[in-house]
Amino acid sequence: MTKNFDLLIKGGTVVNHDSTGARDVGILDGRIAGVGSFDADVAGEVIDATGLHVLPGVIDTQVHFREPGLDSKEDLESGSRGAVMGGVTAVFEMPNTKPPTTDVPAIEDKLRRAHGRMHCDHAFYVGGTEENADDLPELEQLPGVCGVKVFMGSSTGTLLVAGDEGVGKILSRIRRRAAFHSEDEYRLRERRALAELGKVETHAVWRDVETAVSCTRRLLALAKEAGALIHVLHISTRDELPLLQAHRDIATVEVLPQHLTLSAPDCYDRLGTFAQQNPPLRTAEHREGLWAAVQSGLVDVIGSDHAPHTFEEKSATYPKSPSGMPGVQTMLPLMLDHVAAGRLSLERLVDLTSHGANRVFGIAGKGRLALGYDADITIVDLKAKRTITNDWIETKSGWTPFDGMEVTGWPKGTIIRGQKVMWEDELVAPSLGEPMRFHSTLRG
Repeated sequence: MTKNFDLLIKGGTVVNHDSTGARDVGILDGRIAGVGSFDADVAGEVIDATGLHVLPGVIDTQVHFREPGLDSKEDLESGSRGAVMGGVTAVFEMPNTKPPTTDVPAIEDKLRRAHGRMHCDHAFYVGGTEENADDLPELEQLPGVCGVKVFMGSSTGTLLVAGDEGVGKILSRIRRRAAFHSEDEYRLRERRALAELGKVETHAVWRDVETAVSCTRRLLALAKEAGALIHVLHISTRDELPLLQAHRDIATVEVLPQHLTLSAPDCYDRLGTFAQQNPPLRTAEHREGLWAAVQSGLVDVIGSDHAPHTFEEKSATYPKSPSGMPGVQTMLPLMLDHVAAGRLSLERLVDLTSHGANRVFGIAGKGRLALGYDADITIVDLKAKRTITNDWIETKSGWTPFDGMEVTGWPKGTIIRGQKVMWEDELVAPSLGEPMRFHSTLRG
């Protein structure tokens, strides 16, 4: 009998852009070739997904894999290994490496490093600076580039564009949607003394709500003036949400599982400097405000902001301790736990982790289970009860702020372009990751 599919995922519940229901998914030559009901004998291999849910591959649109230059914290291999172990099929990697990713040689270097080493599909941000603003129209169109990233407030690395003139210059030149770290650098400098020695809880006092709000207000005005599209990363305050709601024509919104799961002061009491990140974890009122934005549809994507540092670095006395925490491997389990708790539907989660990335960034052939799309699939067990532990973490840092947390819902398998990469907590295929493609940069 002629085999219609290389692989058939049979008996699962498909959660897709159109509906949720019992459907099989057939894969041929790395792409979706059928969604419906099929006999097992039409496929070369069959995965029995009875009792499981079949999702479009999870896309993490904000990770810092630290290579080159900061490889002791993470590298492209280890970071992407953690991604697929957590059910993530593709990532957007950030430019604040050493040297920063701000020119053609740096982008080409990352693509070379990724080839044959990264376990998931990938794209790289180019860092926007005042010095390379005139080159950004060329840089943002290069293969494997997901767009321009701009830091308006200082964080890990040297990339920084603090002033309106520099930000406006970048926005006036680019054509793709640019991503922004929105914290006001001038206010950070003025308030630096409020970060008290040995008191990590003052991190959110130094980098206060107004630091985020004032910067986002400035950014929205500059983008409006330039007629540019922006993506505002890791929103942490409820106060920014009305501003973003009023600018839906130009601005899309990301939130992090950390800001939806943890809150001050408890996070600092329990975790100390391991809860330190930029922008900071804030009080429960802000967390609840972010949940309201998720539930109303204002939030477009969930990203992990995977930003690892070593255990030794994070153990330093605040404020000598660096900001950032691992997250690419725990993003999906945390969000599935929120689904189990009734905070959002599984369909809304898929919108935030797959469809949203496709929609916001114009990813070609990913983000849906649809005929002709890449066969990127995340299979999950919604009933599985597991405990997140440091021992489970594959990334170099070897720790997670969620160590000891019991969750309901767990990634069962990660399939990338029709290849089973992770199954039941085991890496089952070599480094198969390839650069992602985007509608705005396709040639021919």
